Amino acid sequence: MTDTTPAWGSPEDDDAVTTERVVRPGADDVERAAEAALRPRRLDEFVGQRVVRDQLSLVLEAALGRGRAPDHVLLSGPPGLGKTTLAMIIAAEIGRPLRVTSGPAIQHAGDLAAVLSSLDEGEVLFLDEIHRLARPAEELLYVAMEDFRVDVVVGKGAGASAIPLALPPFTVVGATTRAGLLPAPLRDRFGFTGHLDFYATDELEQVLVRSAGLLGVELRADAAAEIATRSRGTPRIANRLLRRVRDWAQVRGDGRLDLAAARAALEVYEVDALGLDRLDRGVLRALCTRFGGGPVGLTTLAVAVGEEPETVETVAEPFLVREGLMGRTPRGRVAMPAAWEHLGLTPPAPSGTLFG
Repeated sequence: MTDTTPAWGSPEDDDAVTTERVVRPGADDVERAAEAALRPRRLDEFVGQRVVRDQLSLVLEAALGRGRAPDHVLLSGPPGLGKTTLAMIIAAEIGRPLRVTSGPAIQHAGDLAAVLSSLDEGEVLFLDEIHRLARPAEELLYVAMEDFRVDVVVGKGAGASAIPLALPPFTVVGATTRAGLLPAPLRDRFGFTGHLDFYATDELEQVLVRSAGLLGVELRADAAAEIATRSRGTPRIANRLLRRVRDWAQVRGDGRLDLAAARAALEVYEVDALGLDRLDRGVLRALCTRFGGGPVGLTTLAVAVGEEPETVETVAEPFLVREGLMGRTPRGRVAMPAAWEHLGLTPPAPSGTLFG
């Protein structure tokens, strides 16, 4: 990869920060492009996460002052809170290129060695879902992060030998939604660890106002508040709902993004006042009406709603538990009083029955 960025600590333009995406699984191209257009480019544009922003600012300013690559950075937290955006901001703030890959894409140590050996001095390597790295790749990454070298194995069997290959200084930014799965030796090699928390409603309103300006639409304050309260504390969801409200206002409304448009659009897309979508309500309704509020096993509950257990556990359950609508017990999942109230149902008398 050719390095066309300016020297350390010198002024640079955002366009000087190049991005090479090695692998980007998942997301639809149109949605991904829309999300990318709304991403902040600098720390001072990034809304929320005040503690992480302040700490990261110190790390980057100190590195620039010394003329060296910043320490490796680990960002943890639920999806959609800005881990990828912060990785891009880190590269932009220090004026270096960004290389992006992900844990599932690194199946062998050789895959990682190829990426590392092609890095230029000071480059930022973003490893998304770093907890899903294969074990041989993890062990290679330990040495690369600490000693800036990789050992290239030549030959096979008894005649094999390892040739150390020196690497230029670089910065690894790892992102994970499950920090507990990272082995301790890997966690210890990160000089800075930041945990991203869910956003408050007023912070999401700021995100929405900024995004509306970038989209070239006028967002009324009451509409911003309505969207923010249904966004589950997550900027990615807030921006997605904003685009859907804009679509509704353009096609079925008068083009204005006001409270009426926001409520009508979110009703079309089945997002209720708490931010629950079709899957969330399906899980709650099955738990309450089919299993009397539980306890019920995860697999049984997933079959009842026609989803995979992993989908229920990773997509619906975290938010339902956080909002006090569902509980996890040693005997299974249970509906909390707030779930019955939200669905307009009356909880039955306790029976002690266990399902699944």
